[in-house]
Amino acid sequence: MNNFIFNMPARVLFGAGQLSHLHEEKLPGKKALIVTSNGQSTKKYGYLARVEKELDLAGVEHALFDEIRPNPTKENVMDGTKAAKDNGCDFVVALGGGSVMDCAKCIALMATNPGDIWDYSFSSQGGKKNARFAAIPIVCITTSAGTGSEVDIVAVISNDETKEKTGIFFPSMFPTLSVVDADLMLGVPPKFTAYQGMDAFFHASESVINKNEHPMGEMFALKAIELIAKYLPAAYKDGGNREARENMALANTLAGYYMLCTSAHTIEHVMGSYHEDLVHGAGLIMTAHAYYDFFAEKKAAEEPMMKMARAMGVENPTSGKDFIKALDDLIASVGCAGLKMSEAGITREELKLYPQRIHEVLGGDITADPLPLSDADYLEIYEKSYR
Repeated sequence: MNNFIFNMPARVLFGAGQLSHLHEEKLPGKKALIVTSNGQSTKKYGYLARVEKELDLAGVEHALFDEIRPNPTKENVMDGTKAAKDNGCDFVVALGGGSVMDCAKCIALMATNPGDIWDYSFSSQGGKKNARFAAIPIVCITTSAGTGSEVDIVAVISNDETKEKTGIFFPSMFPTLSVVDADLMLGVPPKFTAYQGMDAFFHASESVINKNEHPMGEMFALKAIELIAKYLPAAYKDGGNREARENMALANTLAGYYMLCTSAHTIEHVMGSYHEDLVHGAGLIMTAHAYYDFFAEKKAAEEPMMKMARAMGVENPTSGKDFIKALDDLIASVGCAGLKMSEAGITREELKLYPQRIHEVLGGDITADPLPLSDADYLEIYEKSYR
């Protein structure tokens, strides 16, 4: 029998138009810190004004912290924590994509715990402390379909000084309430629709090949893969396609419900540790073929890969190579076949530094791959991915 724990405390309002029902919910505090990015999209499209109106209708005071960068840093977290404390906020509302939601979770944690967020990082240079106090409540309103952060406890934060991009997670970082409203995703540009959608795909595909996979995780992951393979190309080609957007929102949330990431995510986190402007989904795409093909060549994950191929619409797959072709075709269909590490500033010479860093940052579970990977294997994957 499989042994697993399934805990999903986040209440999810799912569907187009659900943001308009936020004021009807029992919100977890009296004053919210609205956390959003340092970009303009939430203001440009009126999302911020709508959230403020919903909080007003609910009788909840609010303050704004709009300084989250695309790859949030520990300084981002601590500045947001100061804003929460200075404004007397007793809960956090994250309005944005994965970076915003991740940073908001850490702000909520640090609102009640002493020190710096890196004191609670389990990376090689993190403090590895246990958070003594629960985070203040978190409400997530996602504007992208990619990270699944609206339904999990994980936050990915960067430390520019130590060149670490790592996961920070404690049970109290589960959102209390999340809104997944595809209407908020209609304005995402094609490039980022692709990057975010493929991030969700890899959450699911890593779960399926994970040696610790079980029926609950596989159920969510295979459905997510099916939906992404069908609807991501459509959402990429026409951002106003509501059916495609809604199904991508669903796929993203399903993939986030039981995310069992492997070393593939760690491989990208190392790249992002050195290159802060590298978009996470883009980095995952760059290394995807070489990573999955490593196992296909060795026939190390044949049945899981054939299950994924079937979910992607391949009739009667006979080997893991059928999944590799379906994956390559999906990446090409969303304009990402030509992504190059070199265009992100990565040099071939620096690849030699990466394998050791695999053991120093937190991304996925590097012990959960279909076969154990050595540093030489990691280097091979990086080198085969390099263009």
